[in-house]
Amino acid sequence: MKPLLVVNPRSGGGSTARTFGAMRGTIERALGAVEVAMTERPGHGIDLARQGALAGHPLVIAVGGDGTVHEVVNGLMQARSGGYGTKAEGTQLGLIGQGTGGDFRKTLGLEHRLDRYVEAIASGKQRAIDVGKFTGGGKTGHYFVNILSVGMGGLVDRYVSDSSRFFGGKAAYFGASLKALLNARLGNVRCTVTSDGKTEEHLLRSFMIAICNGRFFGGGMKVAPMAEIDDGAFEIVALGATSKLGFAMTSGSIYSGEHIGQAGTVHLRGQKVKLDLMNEDARSAFLLDVDGEPMGSLPLEIEVLPKALTLRA
Repeated sequence: MKPLLVVNPRSGGGSTARTFGAMRGTIERALGAVEVAMTERPGHGIDLARQGALAGHPLVIAVGGDGTVHEVVNGLMQARSGGYGTKAEGTQLGLIGQGTGGDFRKTLGLEHRLDRYVEAIASGKQRAIDVGKFTGGGKTGHYFVNILSVGMGGLVDRYVSDSSRFFGGKAAYFGASLKALLNARLGNVRCTVTSDGKTEEHLLRSFMIAICNGRFFGGGMKVAPMAEIDDGAFEIVALGATSKLGFAMTSGSIYSGEHIGQAGTVHLRGQKVKLDLMNEDARSAFLLDVDGEPMGSLPLEIEVLPKALTLRA
């Protein structure tokens, strides 16, 4: 059966809709004939990927941004865990980046060029990767493949989704980040981490806490430079600054990963995480960012599913 392309025509500020016709020729020269399904609404990629896996497509390729990858991953995981039997277990994930942030492909080390994406897929190289699963934020049994964060990142997501992408992804994230900084609230979060069977509780005071499978989020912030997507564990990073001025002054270090060594930054590691917000006054601003998508607030329960998907890259 042909590979299935789940294409978000609105990705890249709408450029994918304009250029996909030309892209398809390059893709089919490398991969052979493909089947194409265009997303028509938020969440549609989940349905298309799930249906594609259940139909027996050996490869489902997300063509879009991090949000499209997120939806395709959820569709593939639903097909595997929804009581449909083992039919969908062999479906692999592919990626052709076309979006605003491109954070997941940065973790993979993929150059942002169409020929590089299709070469990686056509090579046949396979990598079993971990997937995060969480309950909370209005979701039951939802999945993520890159990073889940709480706090300022969720505000940034909300503002990016409401902003114009006319000036490009970096401008959208920069403007949203400034607005989020003005409206952010410091969260007092009880974080319960289980690592190799041992459970510890931590009280974290932070504007942003990230549960990381991948390394980058927020349009290139290297929040977890030590993260590996196939090691069976999350890297948990709570940014240390507890004032808005301090956060603004140190935020540049997040892009280089140097924040990890700064005073106050907390780094934990584990396979399961529970997060509870202790100060209700912060709830309206202490929001979820899940693979770049806004998704409710705390509490959350999160676990890693080791090597749950096979990536062609």
